[in-house]
Amino acid sequence: MYQPVLIVNPFASRVDEQVVRAVEEVLHPVATLRTEGPRHATELARSAEGDGIVVLGGDGAANEVLNGIAGDVPVGVLPGGGTNVLARALGLPRDPVDAARRIAKGRTRRISLGRVNGRRFGFAASVGLDAAAVRRIDARGRSSAGKRPGDVAFAVAVLRTLPRFREPVLEITGVGRGAFALVANADPYTYVGRMGLHVMPHARFEDGLDVIAPQRLQLRRIPRYVRYILLGRGQDRDSEILYRHDLDAVEIVCDRTLPVQADGEDLGDALRIVLEAERDAVSVLC
Repeated sequence: MYQPVLIVNPFASRVDEQVVRAVEEVLHPVATLRTEGPRHATELARSAEGDGIVVLGGDGAANEVLNGIAGDVPVGVLPGGGTNVLARALGLPRDPVDAARRIAKGRTRRISLGRVNGRRFGFAASVGLDAAAVRRIDARGRSSAGKRPGDVAFAVAVLRTLPRFREPVLEITGVGRGAFALVANADPYTYVGRMGLHVMPHARFEDGLDVIAPQRLQLRRIPRYVRYILLGRGQDRDSEILYRHDLDAVEIVCDRTLPVQADGEDLGDALRIVLEAERDAVSVLC
């Protein structure tokens, strides 16, 4: 029987003891380890011993586990957070117990990962607008029930951050100047409720990195950009958008220090950002 180590973020918005027990009944883990704070999941993943590692939490916990595994350790991601982009992009059910039943079968899939200034990410990273919005949301903290602000709050954060990123502020080496940059190795880039946002529709887990950057963010063009990401087509043919597919590396040089994020985790500010594709990096349970 497949018996992984289960790493749980008890602070994730959709995790409670009832969910943990239900997942344990499905997976029969050799151990259940609970995180106690930021970066703890990385430490737990480094020392875990079992047939693999399954993480129950949000995208942040999954990111920490991906940065802690060594060697060819199968990883399963159960959706316990608010958005759960990685688990959903891998095709897993939105219910964590149903997802546990799927990965308990032990089927694996090889996927690529990305690295941003050396730190791994599972599905996306960004420089500028998106990262600044992530920081603004983090500053709001959690509700008394332990929940982070939702999709509406994030949309408001993006709108409030827009004025800082309407003109070119960075250079994608060999590609051109942009107002901000988004990088992904999967589609959708993120979700709003049940709807996927197809910012880079050609991105695939089996490929390298895709990068996209509007040269300028003109308000009159925002409805067109929204149509692109809802339909998943058009942005790669727009002369005012920089889009490259399946890259081994992306270098971004900023005019000033800009915020950087990976998988929704704030990585601080940087002037130069190097993103690399780690092809065929890990086996995921799906």
